[in-house]
Order: sequence, then C-alpha cells, then structure tokens
Amino acid sequence: MSLKEKINPERLPRHIAIIMDGNGRWAKNHGQHRVFGHRNGVTAVREASEAAAELGVEYLTLYAFSTENWNRPLIEVNALMQLLLQTINDEISTLNKNNIRLNAIGDLESLPKVNRKNLMKAIEETRNNSRMTLTLALSYSSKWEIVQAARRLAEQVQAGLCKPEDVDQQCIEKLLTTNGIPDPELLIRTSGEYRISNFMLWQIAYSELYFTPTLWPDFRREDLYKAILDYQCRERRFGKTSEQIQNVKKQE
Repeated sequence: MSLKEKINPERLPRHIAIIMDGNGRWAKNHGQHRVFGHRNGVTAVREASEAAAELGVEYLTLYAFSTENWNRPLIEVNALMQLLLQTINDEISTLNKNNIRLNAIGDLESLPKVNRKNLMKAIEETRNNSRMTLTLALSYSSKWEIVQAARRLAEQVQAGLCKPEDVDQQCIEKLLTTNGIPDPELLIRTSGEYRISNFMLWQIAYSELYFTPTLWPDFRREDLYKAILDYQCRERRFGKTSEQIQNVKKQE
C-alpha cells in the first residue's frame, strides 16, 4: 500500500501551512549560489500544491518571504523578487488547470510595483477556482500582522465603533490578514530547524507541528503524505483530557 493510500480522507487537515526552509543550504550542498536553491524550490511548491489539492485539502499556506528577509543581501532579494514574478506568470495556467485559487497575505504594498501588479492579476484570474486556496505569505511576519490588527482595533475604539470591554478573540481575528481562512491544523517546517520564525503565531495556537530534515527543494508528494499520516496518528485535545475526547467519540 502506498503512503497516499494509507491516508484517511475523513481525517484530512482542512488547512496546512508550510515554512519552506533549506533553499540556501540545498544550493550550498550543490556548490551553487543561494538563488539556485530558491529556483529549485519552485518544483517543491508545485508538488506540494498539486498533492494537497488532489487529497482534498482546502487551504494551503506557504511562507514564501518574511518581512525580515528584506534584510538579506540585495542581490538575493532582487533575485527572489524576479523569481516570484516569473513563477507567478508561469503558474497561472497550472493553477487554473488544477482549479486552485491564489491568495496572498502580508505587507503586499512593500513588494515592487511590478510584482504586486502581477500578483493581483493572478489572484483575479484564479478567484473563481474552488478546489483549494493556495495562500502565499509574502513580506509577512506574525508580529507585523498583530501590530496592524491592534492599530486598526485602536482606531475603531477611538472612532466609537467598538468599546474596549467588547474586544474579544473574534474582534482580533477579523482584523488579521487570514480573516475568513480557518486556522491551520498542521504546520510543517522543512530543513530540520525547530523554529516557528514569526509565522502565524496567532493562528497556530493549536496546530500540530511537524518538522522534517528534508530541505525544501527536495520536498515531494511523499513528504507531504508522511506529514499528514503523522498528523492523523495524533490526538487533538484543545486543552481537554484524553478521557474527555474519548467520551465524545463514544457518544458520536
């Protein structure tokens, strides 16, 4: 039986988020510049996206470029922006073929104008697709996102649209860039690092975390299947005890 066949379709995570890490080390291992790793990481993006859509995953979010990544050497940043531009242009037809809707979160205004224009064009051209939503986190960091939400909430209170005592979890979630998207049940990080790296800190409060030593350019369908199978072996308690969970299952 293949890994894919072992997956229980009734227990799929609705939303999977991935921290795509290891491009630079992969390139170094091949005696190449870091940009070479980023280019080869595009294949992994395609493999993970198509595999997730085929399984029935509804949302896939990929951490593509953080706000901190702007501090990298200018040659690498420029190459990444050019690669982003090229990839988006090249993949629109593939997204439509697979009925995948493109979305983006982050400080998109900080992207080069041509990148932002092409990104918005791709989002518009795929907006009617319904099989899966693929979200790219670009110029994104969770701390930036929470600060923006707090600022907007303060503005609402100042304008008399909301009272301080009425502020709750739902108020904040509506102001996050992921509003309308369910929180990830599964977070995957490649390359063997055990960090969250400022990614979706609010949203992953109860996500299952899966770390793999596989460098992102080597990540393939089977790696995604392994992560999902590992997820399906876990008991998700959300603060409850195992006994409580088991009792609920018995009642069902």
